[in-house]
Amino acid sequence: MANPPMRFMSDNTATACPEMLAALAEANRGLAIAYGDDPWTERLDRALGEFFDKPVRAFALATGTAANALALATLTPPYGAIFAHREAHIACDECGAPAFYSGGAQLQLLEGKHAKLAPDTLAAALDAHPTSVHTVQPAAVSVSQASELGAAYRPDELAALCAVAHARGLKVHMDGARFANAVCFLGCHPAEVTWRAGVDVLSFGASKNGALAAEAVVFFDTDLVRDFELRRKRAGQLISKSRFIAAQLLAYVRDDLWRRNAERANGFARRIGQAAGARLIAPVEANEVFVQLGIDGKRTLRAAGFEFYDWGAEHAGIARLVSAWDQDETHVDALCAALTERCEP
Repeated sequence: MANPPMRFMSDNTATACPEMLAALAEANRGLAIAYGDDPWTERLDRALGEFFDKPVRAFALATGTAANALALATLTPPYGAIFAHREAHIACDECGAPAFYSGGAQLQLLEGKHAKLAPDTLAAALDAHPTSVHTVQPAAVSVSQASELGAAYRPDELAALCAVAHARGLKVHMDGARFANAVCFLGCHPAEVTWRAGVDVLSFGASKNGALAAEAVVFFDTDLVRDFELRRKRAGQLISKSRFIAAQLLAYVRDDLWRRNAERANGFARRIGQAAGARLIAPVEANEVFVQLGIDGKRTLRAAGFEFYDWGAEHAGIARLVSAWDQDETHVDALCAALTERCEP
């Protein structure tokens, strides 16, 4: 019998954790009113408000792409511009969803070390393109926490970036697909890297960290909700049995489940990063590890049974290794041993 693959492709390959499945089973007892009028969904605002230490409006969704695109569409008119890093998920992996759901908003893509935006970069981009009736109108900034290279924005970094955005009349959206992993690395309260730093809207992800399919759009500035509910319905994202998404999110923020799962994944990533040593191309600050292995090095790892994605063009020789909350520790041991051998000076 063949050995199972040692899979480090994505945390999307992970299983749903037992606590999430238990929450689904509990929500599956009896009948409940549909389309968000059930007790689970009605508790979501309060539960996430307690989690973030601020009253919020929260909306349950099934996918991160929908969360990002609909949040940005609510912030950005069809003639608007969204500023993001060139590696951002909304730019590279969402098939034009922000433009589609906003009716035409354009992405303005910027550079930044470790896939993070810097305040000076944003300010320079805004200065370089004065607006008039002939131009798209700057409307929003979108950041990923953690970034697409696994780097975490510190509270002061976010506060400085949000200050530039707000001074120019832009709102700030955060793609929090790996929000829990970033917060665990930073060791701070979730509020410190969201509304207290100036973030207006968060796409709060749970699917990569133990949920079956559960995401939320969290509005910290509740005046911005406007037509979000109608946009969600028109986009086919108003889930009839939303209690099953809300139940997972309620379980996720209860009893620190989000933290336990993220810390386990982060711990494995730190070990992998240590084994990679000088071959790392970015700091390990969440559960992703980016390693310069070369074409031959990647081929060797794959021949040994490890599965992972290339980062960028295949000839660039960079591997992206992602650890999940339920990663088999023996596979981590084997990967670390293989990397140590491969990455020795």
